[in-house]
Amino acid sequence: MSLDSDIIVDRRRIRRKLTFWRVMAALIAIAAIAGFAMVATPGARGTFASAGSIARVQIEGLIRSDSDRTQALERLENSQAAAVIVHINSPGGTTAGSEQLYDSLVRLKAKKPLVVVVEGLAASGGYITAIASDHIIAQQSSLVGSIGVLFQYPNVAELLKTIGVKVEEVKSSPLKAAPNGFEPTSPEARAALDALVKDSYAWFKGLVKDRRGMDDTQLEKVADGRVFTGRQAIDLKLIDQIGDEKTAVTWLVEQKGVKKGLSVRDYKLQPRFSDLPFLKTAAAVTLEALGLGAIAHQIGQTGVIQAVDRVGMDGMLALWQPAASN
Repeated sequence: MSLDSDIIVDRRRIRRKLTFWRVMAALIAIAAIAGFAMVATPGARGTFASAGSIARVQIEGLIRSDSDRTQALERLENSQAAAVIVHINSPGGTTAGSEQLYDSLVRLKAKKPLVVVVEGLAASGGYITAIASDHIIAQQSSLVGSIGVLFQYPNVAELLKTIGVKVEEVKSSPLKAAPNGFEPTSPEARAALDALVKDSYAWFKGLVKDRRGMDDTQLEKVADGRVFTGRQAIDLKLIDQIGDEKTAVTWLVEQKGVKKGLSVRDYKLQPRFSDLPFLKTAAAVTLEALGLGAIAHQIGQTGVIQAVDRVGMDGMLALWQPAASN
């Protein structure tokens, strides 16, 4: 009887330990899922981190239309962040995506004091993003500007002729799906594209003129597609001040009445798994080994997603990108 009692007691003790560890495992799993959701959900971790502080928003790489980014910025509007510092390092992107981001930041600025800091580059669509703010700060060697619009498309008509391939089509009107790249661009199609580019260019210039308080003479000096250094840009009224994030915080305190001493915390718009550092490194090393150094450099600078995006962008672009050198 004594032996049976000992066995029963041991079994109960083992059962209690097993139940304890099962509960602990479940709690750990719940905590891990919650942590992953905060990282994977755009803006979720940022909303938590930015409460009672200054939110730091990073705009990097190519700018495209992005509903997740828009929603994250809308959440920031309703957060407890005292102010927002937008860091920009972008060569631009599509005109539609740049306009969408500009509109989102204008709405955010109506709710929170907002200032822009140009890290290395705010060109084309990146500059459209910057002028959403009433105050733009850049480093002396930063590049800003590139006010202009571009429409690019490949034409492989001569190549297809060489290899004996002809693309047949039936369409409702001459300008439907023109240009298509499979035949020489007609004068009518080129004129239609030219009208699109000129209309978007006029919109871009009007935006700069209004937001930066320029007259026509000042606008013509900066609207020829060039980029300017921060030192040049301040005299041309493209930016307001030379400096960095500390300069931005000082401006918010002195000009917008933001409480002194608040910490600046990251607000994540859209962290992407494919842009994790170890994946960037692995992709870059592989391409270097294959002799594709220029592409490897691009991935190292902007990440896998951005490198693919650069190839796949279409439509009208507000984009500045110098040719890669070997």
